[in-house]
Amino acid sequence: MAPFEALYGKKCRSPIHWSEVGERVALGPNVVREAEEKVSLARQRLATAQSRQKSYADKRRRELEFVVGDRVFVKVSPMRGVRHFGVRGKLSPRYVGPFEVLERIDAVVYKVALPPRLARLHDVFHVSNLRKYIRNSTHVLEYEPVELREDMSYEKYPVCVLNREERKLRSCTISYVKVQ
Repeated sequence: MAPFEALYGKKCRSPIHWSEVGERVALGPNVVREAEEKVSLARQRLATAQSRQKSYADKRRRELEFVVGDRVFVKVSPMRGVRHFGVRGKLSPRYVGPFEVLERIDAVVYKVALPPRLARLHDVFHVSNLRKYIRNSTHVLEYEPVELREDMSYEKYPVCVLNREERKLRSCTISYVKVQ
């Protein structure tokens, strides 16, 4: 007994057995020709569906080309690497950067300069994972000078107190301070 027969309780109908089960029919060139026609029809329909899907995909595609020294954003994969960038979940960043393009390896592959905290990530990306960075003066951050100690640590201190509040819980008083 064949596995198909054990599973479904009847004989498998392969192209040799397209006729009714139990019927004795002489198989000739007609059956072979019909099988070839059905296979060619299936191939033709697959080619039509593939060309239609390609035309829909090409509507969204755009030609991107970067020059060495350009700055780009790198797309963050939702499956891996998101935890490197702080926020997780729905509000996680889709792109990080900007990073500088170091080298064009292929027509669609670029090497990007990543910071040391992302050293574990591969630094070569496909063009579909890159987005051009347009320089904007609001993206420049002003940093206050930080005084470092000899052990490479620094002291944090609040800029100003915005609000104070005290709450009484049974026998103790808790004071809340909101700082900037």
